[in-house]
Amino acid sequence: MVKSLSEEHVRKVGSRSVLIKNIIELWGHGSTYSELNKSLRETNKDIMAPHLVKEKSFKFELDAFNKKVIQSYKLDRFESFPRDVLAFQGEVNLRNPDETYFLLEDYGPFGSQAPDNPLYIYFGRQISEGQRDAIRRYTLQSRKFIANTSMDAGLSLLMANIAQVKKDDLVMDPFVGTGSLLVACAHHGAYVMGTDINYLLLHAKGKPSRAKQEKRESDESIQANLCQYGLGDYYLDAVVGDASKHHMWRQQPMFDAIITDPPYGVREKAKKVGTDVGDVKLTDDHKIGHVPQKVDYHLGQIFKDLLNFAAKFLHLGGRLVYWFPVYRRGYKEENIPTHPCLCRVANCEQVLNCRISRRLITMEKVQPFEKIHESDNAQVEVDHYEEASFRQMYFHPRRSKEGDANDQVENGEGVEEANLVDKIATTSLAENG
Repeated sequence: MVKSLSEEHVRKVGSRSVLIKNIIELWGHGSTYSELNKSLRETNKDIMAPHLVKEKSFKFELDAFNKKVIQSYKLDRFESFPRDVLAFQGEVNLRNPDETYFLLEDYGPFGSQAPDNPLYIYFGRQISEGQRDAIRRYTLQSRKFIANTSMDAGLSLLMANIAQVKKDDLVMDPFVGTGSLLVACAHHGAYVMGTDINYLLLHAKGKPSRAKQEKRESDESIQANLCQYGLGDYYLDAVVGDASKHHMWRQQPMFDAIITDPPYGVREKAKKVGTDVGDVKLTDDHKIGHVPQKVDYHLGQIFKDLLNFAAKFLHLGGRLVYWFPVYRRGYKEENIPTHPCLCRVANCEQVLNCRISRRLITMEKVQPFEKIHESDNAQVEVDHYEEASFRQMYFHPRRSKEGDANDQVENGEGVEEANLVDKIATTSLAENG
């Protein structure tokens, strides 16, 4: 229950949120229907009266949490409302009503055996719906161009909200992949662009990710994804480039938000341009058609470079939103990188399994990059990936961290369970290419 919000503010929240299903103005509640009816009679009539008039059509909805109820039960519940309080004068309209009223029955924790009667009951008028339809609209199942690591629509829209993306913003994704995050930002009217070091992926070459699809279509691209949803005008471009090479950009703030999901080295290898044999100078003849050599890109360094990039190229007040994968038992707050120009706003966890999760980090630029010393770049107090790569943590946790086998026994986690988790994770990755 949320108090002291105007209806205007509530509608604004509903117009953006993809996690909210409905926002309802609470008229009455109780642990039984007798208590609910008593609560309705005690509600200020001035709140209800403007919506019960003859000019407004209406319909009822019943949502039962943790239990399925039949239609006849719903009708009986609606008929039990106190007619002296809820004196509806308008017509019933099930398709396009002016007002929708919700009866919510709570049958206890999900997964438990539902009791015969609800534990608590709520009734009220719907003020706004959330944007759950946007998740269905942008689902990856019907997306033109996807890959193994394409971010699903719900999380993409969530990241756009956390970054406070709005109309006419300029948004950047340094690890753009197939552009899922660009689609979510363009949905809110932002102009979008990105970079990726993978030439074959950006040009839709190589093996497709969809089952039973033998080869990529000739028109698969990030631009095709945005055009598919009528958002093509918001697409600027995608550059084949190394996110760690900041000198290729004009050295000034230019982005309102940077939203990204760097490669973790599990499904996609983390690479950057470089060589293991020292500095190499190319002749002019060799530069023609030259494909730069790549080396492994340490995950800890990826995040340092990302924060340095955001500090240089975000406008003041702009936000950086990115995923940070962790081995849950070894995670500490000190693992999250910091930068003097950036203030951490939020750190949320998405649990992936009993061992692995990823943190959704939100940072806001609070100081111009020019005001700090050149040596004051991104720092990490404790490197989460110093002892082992995230890939090793993902597939071989007992090898990558000392003492984990003993910890599992002490915490009641058998070796067989850990082996099963590894097998499931490996099978899942294989099924997804």
